[in-house]
Amino acid sequence: MDIDLLKTFVEVVRTRHFGKAAENLYITQSAVSFRIRQLEQGLGVNLFIRQRNNIQLTAPGERLLPHAQMIITGMQRAKVDVALADNMHKQISLAGTPNVWDAFLQFGITNIVSAMPGVSLVAEVKAQQESTRLLLERTLDLAVLFDPPKVDELVVKRICELPIIPVSAFEAANSENFFDNQYVYVDWGTSFSLWHAREFNGHAPPYFRTSTGRIALDLILKCGGSAFIPQLLVEEQLKAGELYHVEDVAHTSRDVFVAYHKDNEQTPLLEKLVNLLMELKISYK
Repeated sequence: MDIDLLKTFVEVVRTRHFGKAAENLYITQSAVSFRIRQLEQGLGVNLFIRQRNNIQLTAPGERLLPHAQMIITGMQRAKVDVALADNMHKQISLAGTPNVWDAFLQFGITNIVSAMPGVSLVAEVKAQQESTRLLLERTLDLAVLFDPPKVDELVVKRICELPIIPVSAFEAANSENFFDNQYVYVDWGTSFSLWHAREFNGHAPPYFRTSTGRIALDLILKCGGSAFIPQLLVEEQLKAGELYHVEDVAHTSRDVFVAYHKDNEQTPLLEKLVNLLMELKISYK
């Protein structure tokens, strides 16, 4: 099966638009339509329900999607493995959710690279469910997550705890006005959502919601407001007086976990990487 057909299919699924997919793939819209028709003819099924401004996957399309993603990822990894073979390098693929990168991984990735010479590191941003799926498919070596997957085939280890504190761009912020002054809700995962609902039930809804801490931080720095942000992510702003820690509002923390397949043939390398990640918290205190 032509890998370009699968890449085009995945891009149309991602954008839900043939024109946008064409722009992202640097081909014409007619080429996108032609590739999708080729794929449908080869499989003997319709992959999309085409309606004006509303492209939806059919049931066969839903079934094809994870296989297409696995094939594309496997092909990309095979190309890198082959290219590295002459130098006898090892490759480790690492993924973290956007918030894990914002709050944790970005602070130590250079230390990890320098501490593992001869190892080619592939670092990506992946959603929680996709990371778990790729670990089970053996196309991802290590995932760093806030919410650990509960799957028997995976080894899961807690590596550190990150304080998440209430901060505001307004010096006069306190427990009385914290949620009324352009409060930005950041989704820090399941346990945070439960804690937030329990502690702050009855407050006015946030004026902005996001799943990424970096977006929230940039927003409150530029427009004012308040949010719960990992302490590591706002240390510089707190020291510079750009943000203020609202100490009379309850705060919480998130555990960070790593997960890898228990039968991964590179387990010794993965354990070394995990130990490096566990050491990162020392420089954060």
